[in-house]
Amino acid sequence: MSQPNTPLQPPIRKYHDSDKVRPMYARHSLLGPTPRHSIPRDGMAPSTAYNLIHDELILDGSSRFNLATFCSTWMEPEAHKLMAETFDKNMIDKDEYPQTAELEMRCVHMLAELWNAPNAAETIGTSTIGSSEACMLGGLALKWRWRRRMRAAGKDPERNGVRPNLVLGTNTQVCWHKFCRYWDVEAREVALEGAEVVTDPERAAAACDENTIGVVSVLGSTFTGHYEDVQALSAALDALQARTGLDIPIHVDGASGGFVAPFLQPELVWDFRLPRVKSINTSGHKYGLVYPGVGWIVWREAADLDEDLIFKVDYLGGTMPTLAINFSRPASQIVAQYYNLIRLGRSGYRAVHEACREVAIELANQIAELGPFEMLSTGLDLPVLAWKLKQPSNWTLYDLSDRLRDRGWQVPAYRMPANRDETVVQRIVVRNGFTHDLAGMLLRDMKRHLDWFASQPGFTPSPAGVGFHH
Repeated sequence: MSQPNTPLQPPIRKYHDSDKVRPMYARHSLLGPTPRHSIPRDGMAPSTAYNLIHDELILDGSSRFNLATFCSTWMEPEAHKLMAETFDKNMIDKDEYPQTAELEMRCVHMLAELWNAPNAAETIGTSTIGSSEACMLGGLALKWRWRRRMRAAGKDPERNGVRPNLVLGTNTQVCWHKFCRYWDVEAREVALEGAEVVTDPERAAAACDENTIGVVSVLGSTFTGHYEDVQALSAALDALQARTGLDIPIHVDGASGGFVAPFLQPELVWDFRLPRVKSINTSGHKYGLVYPGVGWIVWREAADLDEDLIFKVDYLGGTMPTLAINFSRPASQIVAQYYNLIRLGRSGYRAVHEACREVAIELANQIAELGPFEMLSTGLDLPVLAWKLKQPSNWTLYDLSDRLRDRGWQVPAYRMPANRDETVVQRIVVRNGFTHDLAGMLLRDMKRHLDWFASQPGFTPSPAGVGFHH
């Protein structure tokens, strides 16, 4: 009697320790589904776990082709080695790791000198997890300074129900809006007007009153890479003080420019040479050339940081001061920052950033020659270039951004901030390791996609001609 057709079932095997000698991709752990949202019942061999995760991460874009990020994506092998040797050190434990604490303070004093602090060796500052945390600390110091001043004038804010405000441009990074929301400060935003890409100093000064804790000036806009005019802002606030008596401090958000301007534009006055600048932050993991995870904030003088913001903590056998928001984190990024500072020196940082600027300027010129783009920045401040479309077409910059991903390029398209949000721009951040050769590859891919757009129905010719072949 014939048997009914039944689906073939694979033989049921029981896998035990013998799995460890099976070829990698025949291992039981890789043949069946692995739980994604629950801890598996049993463990697996280290190499199996590594390959399982490694293969998933192949789906991520290449960090070197990510032209959206300001974060460093390359470091020297010696820096890798030092970082691997210090991942296990908790940098907050200064009693157990006093030499790491010493390296941290050396970095602070080096940056204070780089930014022309009056007495760099005595300046107070700290490392942070990034510029966002550094901005939070800078904002808190401004708020505490304002509150102390108001109390001295007999206008205790808590008793009078007065809310402080912070003046900032709409082009500032989102961390400043977080600061205002988290610490109950009014964000007094100065919108861009006309063709502006950075905040107007006069209108920023006009927005201040006696409840203003400070003004944020951005040295390197994330939208276009332009520097704001800190010196003009300081002069506008000087004039305000002469008229009204209001003494408004400046915090410079130098997340990117703090590690660029001293080397590429040393004549630019934006730092502690201006007495009104009370604090500066920067990202070591941007143009400080360290992998993500380190920022810095430095105050002009110790008196600019209220002692109430410094905690004395008994921790693991010793008493130590701490003023960071985060606590435990690895020492590796601090060690890597110190490595870069002594390894490169001023001449090395200048050489790296000059190379980046050279690539940015050349690439900006070549993109402008393609025809449909109007350049908004060309790498003259930060090595950043941004552009918009000259006229509407059957494609948008979002379309171009999407098509460039076919070979891994990540070139973001986004809207400008309030009052200019009708303008869509595309931006490239040129970082250490983005060479002329890579820039040429990107340009060829842009031409290829522009030719494809030109072949589609409804194409609007550019001012440079019908096609994009050069």
